[in-house]
Amino acid sequence: MTTLLAARRAAIAQLEAAGIDAPSQDVSALLAYVLGVERGALALIGPQTELTRDQAIRLHQAIAKRATHQPISQITGQRLFWGRSFTVTPDVLDPRPETETLIAAALAQPFTRVLDLGTGTGCILLSLLADRAAATGIGVDLSAAALAVAQGNADRLGLGARTQFVQSDWCDQVQGQFDLIVSNPPYIAADEMPGLAKDVREWEPHLALTPGGDGLVPYRIIARQAPLHLASGGRLLVEIGPTQADAVSGYFAGQGLTGITTLQDMDGRDRVVCAEKP
Repeated sequence: MTTLLAARRAAIAQLEAAGIDAPSQDVSALLAYVLGVERGALALIGPQTELTRDQAIRLHQAIAKRATHQPISQITGQRLFWGRSFTVTPDVLDPRPETETLIAAALAQPFTRVLDLGTGTGCILLSLLADRAAATGIGVDLSAAALAVAQGNADRLGLGARTQFVQSDWCDQVQGQFDLIVSNPPYIAADEMPGLAKDVREWEPHLALTPGGDGLVPYRIIARQAPLHLASGGRLLVEIGPTQADAVSGYFAGQGLTGITTLQDMDGRDRVVCAEKP
C-alpha cells in the first residue's frame, strides 16, 4: 500500500521531471480530486494515511495525464468560475479568472435579455443568469460539441429553462433584441500561438483560441453584427487581449456605439471593452 506522503512525493517528482511549473500545487489539486475532498481538507488527512488500490490507480492515471501537460480542468472535468463549478472538456476553452472582470462589469447594471457570442462552456452566460433571477439568455457557438457542454452546465446549474443554445457563426442565426451582449472571442494572433504555454497550445481547442491573422477578425464581425441585435441603451462587453483595446474601441466607435471604455483585470492589464448603443 502507498501512503499519502509517499504518493505525493512521487507525484511531485514525476511532474518536476515533466517540466510542470508548479508541481506541488498540481499534485494537491489532483490528490483532492482522487480522494473526493476539497483541496483545503487535504491538511486534515494524516500523511501516513494509506491510499486504497483504486485511489492509487486513479492518482497514477491523473499524474500521467498531467505529465503530458493536459490541463487539470480537463483531467478532473471541472473548473471553478465566479463561485460555481463548470464542466470542462477538450472541446471548450478553460474558464479563466480574468474573464470574471467581464462578469463584474456586466452585473454592475441591470439587464433582462442576454446574448453570449462564442459561449463555450457557457460560463459567462450562466454566471450572469445565475446572479439575475429574472434574466434570460441565448448562447451561440460554432462548435456543436461546445454547445453540448454548455447545455449540460445549464441543466446542472438549474438554468436550462432560462437559456437557449444555438449553433451559429457569430450572429448569423441570431434573432431578436438584447439589452446585453457579451463575448470572449478567440483573439490570439497567429504569430502568438507558438509562444503559448504547452498546456494551452496543445490541449485547448484552437477554434476558441485564435481566429488566425492579427487576432482581431472576431471583433470586426461583432462590431458590425452586434449593434443590429442590441436594444437602444443596451450594452456590448467583450474580452480582449492586453494590446487590443485601441483597435477594438475603434471598431465599436466606427459602428456608432458610444460610452466606450476599457477595464483592467486584477493584474492591471486591459481586459474588457465596454460600449453602449445610443
